[in-house]
Amino acid sequence: MAEKKERVTGIGGVFFKAENRDELMDWYREHLGIEPEFTGGTSFKWLELEEPHREGSTVWSLFPKETKYFDPGTAPFMINYRVKDLRAMVEQLRSEGVEVTDAKDDPYGLFAWVLDPEGNRLELWQPIDAED
Repeated sequence: MAEKKERVTGIGGVFFKAENRDELMDWYREHLGIEPEFTGGTSFKWLELEEPHREGSTVWSLFPKETKYFDPGTAPFMINYRVKDLRAMVEQLRSEGVEVTDAKDDPYGLFAWVLDPEGNRLELWQPIDAED
């Protein structure tokens, strides 16, 4: 039987650079109704499909154009992917020859970053309650 592989479970966030974060946030508020919950962004709430009693969220956030947070990626955006078991995912990616550029514990959960073959930085996130 084939070994079970770790997979992404959803989108945890969408982040992109803005020339003028405040003005762009105002545009999104006025024209699309996106109300900021924090400087430059918001969090869309939803319920887990397989566990509808559990709430999840997808962060949408504008970053200053000068941010180094997406480095060493070269794109003006970064996508955060939710995973169930980050440590297993990192181990799997490394065994497949994918370079994991960083990993850390955070009050929001576990994070790691990789670059795809085109140089886009991807953020992997295991929410703090993912294994409850």
